Amino acid sequence: MTSTNDIRRSFLDYFGNEGHRFVPSAPLVPQNDPTLMFVNAGMVPFKNVFTGLETRPYITATSSQKCVRAGGKHNDLDNVGYTARHHTFFEMLGNFSFGDYFKERAIGLAWNLITKEWGLPAERLTVTVYHTDDEAFDLWKKIAGLPEHRIIRIPTKDNFWAMGDSGPCGPCSEIFYDHGDHIPGGPPGSPDEDGDRFTEIWNLVFMQYEQEANEIVGNLPKPSIDTGMGLERIAAVLQGVHDNYDTDTFKALIAASGELTRTVTTGANTASHRVIADHLRTSGFLVADGVLPANEGRGYVLRRIMRRAMRHAHLLGAAEPLMHRLVPSLIAEMGVAYPELVRAQPLIEETLKLEETRFRQTLANGLRLLDEATGSMAAGDTLPGQVAFKLYDTFGFPYDLTEDALRAQGYGVDRAGFDTAMAEQKAAARAAWKGSGDKGSDEIWFDIAEEQGGTEFTGYAGHEGDAQVVALVKDGQRVETANAGDEIVILTNQTPFYGESGGQQGDAGTASTDGGFAADISDTSKPLGRLHAHKATVTSGTIKVGDAIHLAVDVSRRSKLRANHSATHLLHAALRHRLGGHVTQKGSLVAPDRLRFDFSHQKALSPEDISVVEAEVNRHIRENDVVATRLMTPDEAIAAGAMALFGEKYGDEVRVLSMGKHVHEGDPASWSVELCGGTHVNALGDIGLFKIVAESAVSSGIRRIEALTGEAARLWLVQRDERLREAASVLKAQPDEVPARLVALVEDRRRLERELAEAKKALALGGGAAKAEADAPEMLASGVPFLGKVIDGLDPKSLRGLIDAQKQAAGSGVFALVGVNEGRAAVAVGVSDDLVARYSAVELVKLAVAALGGQGGGGRPDMAQGGGPDGTKGAEAIAAVRTALAEPVTA
Repeated sequence: MTSTNDIRRSFLDYFGNEGHRFVPSAPLVPQNDPTLMFVNAGMVPFKNVFTGLETRPYITATSSQKCVRAGGKHNDLDNVGYTARHHTFFEMLGNFSFGDYFKERAIGLAWNLITKEWGLPAERLTVTVYHTDDEAFDLWKKIAGLPEHRIIRIPTKDNFWAMGDSGPCGPCSEIFYDHGDHIPGGPPGSPDEDGDRFTEIWNLVFMQYEQEANEIVGNLPKPSIDTGMGLERIAAVLQGVHDNYDTDTFKALIAASGELTRTVTTGANTASHRVIADHLRTSGFLVADGVLPANEGRGYVLRRIMRRAMRHAHLLGAAEPLMHRLVPSLIAEMGVAYPELVRAQPLIEETLKLEETRFRQTLANGLRLLDEATGSMAAGDTLPGQVAFKLYDTFGFPYDLTEDALRAQGYGVDRAGFDTAMAEQKAAARAAWKGSGDKGSDEIWFDIAEEQGGTEFTGYAGHEGDAQVVALVKDGQRVETANAGDEIVILTNQTPFYGESGGQQGDAGTASTDGGFAADISDTSKPLGRLHAHKATVTSGTIKVGDAIHLAVDVSRRSKLRANHSATHLLHAALRHRLGGHVTQKGSLVAPDRLRFDFSHQKALSPEDISVVEAEVNRHIRENDVVATRLMTPDEAIAAGAMALFGEKYGDEVRVLSMGKHVHEGDPASWSVELCGGTHVNALGDIGLFKIVAESAVSSGIRRIEALTGEAARLWLVQRDERLREAASVLKAQPDEVPARLVALVEDRRRLERELAEAKKALALGGGAAKAEADAPEMLASGVPFLGKVIDGLDPKSLRGLIDAQKQAAGSGVFALVGVNEGRAAVAVGVSDDLVARYSAVELVKLAVAALGGQGGGGRPDMAQGGGPDGTKGAEAIAAVRTALAEPVTA
C-alpha cells in the first residue's frame, strides 16, 4: 500500500523533476487575503502572483497546502463524520504556472502522473470541461485518448473559476475516478451525479480571461495554470478504498481514539471517531499556526471544532479529557511533513487539555438542559429556538453543536426562532447600553459592532498583516470614503494594532493599500472593548469601505511598550515580595518611554526598599526566562494564583502571563502570574534594564512608582553619571570622592551660617555697650516704652530670641522687630509682663502683618509672630505698631 506521506512526496517530486519550485505550505491564517478566515485552497498563497501584485523568483511551482474549511462560504463542519469525503482540514496538492505553460502541458503532466506514475487505469477516469472550451476538449482527446463520452461538457459555474467579481478567471477541467458500479451514483452532469461512485480527484484551472464586474473584458496577457488535488481523496483511490476515513492516516488516528476510549471504531461509534480524528488534525494545525480558542473570529471557529470533537469523546464515554492524549499519534503521522506540529506539540496538548477540561462542565450543564427540553419530544419534532439560544447564551453551546447533538435522535432545531432570540438579546443590550450614561455620539461604535462583530486582534503573533476595511468614521459620522488630508478612524475585521486598555497605550504605525492609499496611525483605541479603532491621518490616495488594507505597527514603539508592560508585572511581584501581600495594583500607565505603577501601601518606601525591589526585577531580566502564556477562565486563573490587574475587563476567557522563577530551588511556581490581555516580551531579557526613577504618594494609602526600562533606563543612568562627573569637576575631585567632599562642604556651610546668625544677633542687640543707649526704647506719649527695628538678612528663627533679649535688657515695654530676607518679611512683637493687661502682642502683630501685605499672625499675649510678602514695607509695619500704642489696646 502507498502511504499518504509517500503520495505527497511522490507528487512533489514529480513536479520538482519537471522544473517546478517546491514551495512549503503557507500558514492556515491567510497572509495576503484579509477576506478569508482560513486558507481554503492551494492557490490562496499565490493569489497576488496570479494578479501581478507580487513577483517571485520562479514561474512554476508545486506545493502541498494546508487548508481549512470550517467557516464562512466554505464550511464543511456539519458534514464531517457523516460522509466519506468531508473534512475541516485537508491538504491540497497543486502545480502552478505563472505565465509559463498552459493547457496542453498542464493536461499532459496530469495525465502522465495519474496513469503512468501512479498507474490508475484510464478506463476508470472521466474528465469534464467547460461547455465552450473546445480547446480543452480536443486536448483531452489528443493527449489522453479518451472517448468523447468520457469528456463531459459542463455548462455551469462548477467548471468556470473566477478569483472574484473582477480579476483573472477561466474554465476548469476536472478529473473523476470511477469507483465501480457497485456504488450508487452517476457521472458528472447526470441526474444522479451526487452519488459517491464518481469522485473528483483533480481540478485543473485554466486562467485565461480578465473580467470586470462579472463580465469578461479580454484575455490575460500571460495565461496561467492553477490545479488542486485533495490528498485525502487521491490517497483513498491509490490505497484501494472508497472512503477517505479508511486511508492510513485516518485509520491510525481512529485506532488511537478507539484504544484510548476502549470502544469499537465501527457501527454506532463510526461518526464520533471520525469527527475526533478530523477535528484533531484541524485543532493541531490551527494551534501550531498561532490560532487559539476565543469567543470571536478564528479563535471561535477553532473552539467550535474542538468542542464538537470533545462532545463526541463524551458520547464515546471518555471519562477524562481525550484530545490532548491523541496529539502524539497526530505527530507520528504528520510531523515529518509538517515540523511545525513537532515544535508546537506542548502548546497543542496544553490548549486541548485546558479547553476540554473547561468544556466538560459546560457540556454537562448544556446536555442536562437539552435532556429536559427533549424529554417530551417525539422523533421528527423541532427544538424551540429559544431553548437553543439559551444553550448558546448561558452554557456556551454553539448552535451547530446543539443541532449535531439532536441529529442522532431525529430532532430538528428551530433556526428562525434562534435568530429571533439572538436579535432580541442584541436589542436589549443596545437599550441597556443607551441607558448607561455613555455619550450618545458613541452609539456609532455600537452600530458597527452589531453589524460587523468585534475586531480580531492578531498582534500577539506579529506586527503587521492585511485586513478588510469594515467602517470609516470622520468627525463622528460614518463615511464610505476618505481622501488625502482627512483625519479618520479606520475599523477593520482584524488588526495587529493593540487597542489601549489595561493601562497600556494603543499602538501606532501605518496603513496602506496597493492602490496608493497611505495613512499614519497615531493611536488605537478599543470602543466597547470589542472594536479596534485606528486613529489615522490620510497622507495620500483614497480609501473606501471594503478595501483590503495593509496594517503595520511601529515595531520600535511596540517593543518599548512590551518591555514596559512586562516590567510592570515583575515590579508588582517584587513589591509584594518585599512589602507584603497587601500590595495590589491600583492603576498603571504603560507608555513607550516610561511606566507608572500605583499600588496600595501606607508609607513611603525607604531607599533600601527601592534598591531591593529594583535589584529583584533586574535579576529576573538577567535570567531571561521565556514568558509563558495560557488561556483560562478568570476563576481558574485566580484559583491557580494569578493576580488580576487593575483596569482590565475580563470576559469568559483570559490570558494568563507567567514570568520568572522563585529564588528557592525546587519551587516550580512562577515569580509573577497575572491576568493580562496586553502585549509582552517573549523572554524577560528583552526588557534589558529596569530603573526606578521616582517614588511618591498619590493619595492616602496609595503610592506611585515611576520607572524606565531598556535604552531609556540606560540613558537616564548615563545622564546621572555625566552630572556626577560635572559635580566632581567643580569640586576638583574624583567622582567617587564627591559624597565625602559634599558632606564637608555642607558642614562648613552650616558652621558659617551659625556664625553669621550669631553676628547678626549681636548686631541687632546693639553691637555692645557703645550701642546700648541708642537701642534703648523710646518713651511714647502714652507712657509706653517702645523699640521697633527693621533688620535685613536676619533669620526669622532669630526674632523670638532677640525679642526676649530686648525685654530682659529693658525690663518694661513693647518690642517690634522685622527681619527681611529675599524680599519677604517676618515680624515679631513682644509685650513685657507689666503691660499685657493693656496690650496684646497677637493684635499688634496682626497690624504689622497687614502692613507687610500678609494676613493673620498669632501667638501669646506676650509674644506673637507673623509674616508678609512685601519686605519693603518693614518701616510701615513698625509704624503701624507704634500708632496702635498711642491708645491702650487690650485683648
